[in-house]
Amino acid sequence: MKKKLTITLVIDQYGETSNGTTVTTRRLAEHLIKRGHKVKIVTSSNIDDENVYVVKKFNLPILRDIIASQGMQLAIPVKSTMIKAFENSDVVHFLMPFKLSKKGKELCDKMGIASTAAFHVQPENITSTLSLGKIKPLTEFIYYDFRRFYNKFGHIHCPSNMIKNELEKRNYTANLHVISNGITSSFSQEDVEKPEELKDKYIILMIARFSKEKRQDLLIKAIGKSKYNDKIQLILCGKGPWEKHLKKLSKKYLKNPAIFKFVSQQELHKIINYSDLYVHSSDFDIEAIGCMEAFTCGLVPIISDNKLVATNQFALSEKCLFKSGDAKDLKSKIEYMIEHPNEIEDFSKQYIESSKKYEIEKCIDQMEEMFYQAYEDNLKNSLKSSKQKKDKAQ
Repeated sequence: MKKKLTITLVIDQYGETSNGTTVTTRRLAEHLIKRGHKVKIVTSSNIDDENVYVVKKFNLPILRDIIASQGMQLAIPVKSTMIKAFENSDVVHFLMPFKLSKKGKELCDKMGIASTAAFHVQPENITSTLSLGKIKPLTEFIYYDFRRFYNKFGHIHCPSNMIKNELEKRNYTANLHVISNGITSSFSQEDVEKPEELKDKYIILMIARFSKEKRQDLLIKAIGKSKYNDKIQLILCGKGPWEKHLKKLSKKYLKNPAIFKFVSQQELHKIINYSDLYVHSSDFDIEAIGCMEAFTCGLVPIISDNKLVATNQFALSEKCLFKSGDAKDLKSKIEYMIEHPNEIEDFSKQYIESSKKYEIEKCIDQMEEMFYQAYEDNLKNSLKSSKQKKDKAQ
């Protein structure tokens, strides 16, 4: 039996948040601990736990506010704290490609500790947040800047084939492990009644941060153009800087203004199970856990066909894809689903079956294997280095 590892996760923010990277990292830690591994965390979040090592928050006002609007908080490395956290670690896993992780990687190398990284931050999301999404050279520069960090690793976790392909095109040289972030067993199909006030409505759901690249505006306009506008109730689950704008659009285009919610996992499970259709209209996504949670419960999705949206890998039919950025095509796909309930029923069963490959335990198996590979590679390299030094001394 393989030894249980001491794994240190380095992530700028680990507290409660709408940020997907934090949510999936917390799940990863929880499941690794259940398997008997020891997990330590380096973060800027103030958490009172002997295995959490707290560093400083990044507090430059303008940038801090932009970052916070996306549900994130960046950290400033504290060398002494990080060394203390890294001591006796078998593997250190870095979740973000920013200053905290860059300093952490330097320390790991000096201390001779195995290290891995995850690619969770899509450069297109950064340029979109800064309203500079159309400046392609800037996006390419960010990929280049990130590459200088990621090419220092032997193993990188990629949540989807899409992002793996994007990295390979840009000469990222590590072993790229495609591993889904996974879906927890708390999401499953259940018979949940619609709230009384929504019983006569056709409920369309989208789960995503309220920001430009998620394109909730497109979904609102598509429903606004539909002949079923008066029948549809849109529910948008999430939070973010675009909420005020989306509420204005909702009042302008929808007969039934959208319901905006930021809810617990338990409440989200209920909403998914009483909804009729899921739409994922985002322009960029490395995976999109919300969409996965929806179709795991049998809620059929319609997804953007944008090549930078990994989510469209889940589409089981062309009927579940719409032309990226095209509200008219999205409207047509929504109307088709409303008019063909029997197909929805068939698709629902297929999606539940397809979701089994993304069960969290299977994904943790793969993450564990990556950590073991990195640990064993580091042992071999250490032995090789020791031998070379010994031979040289002789």
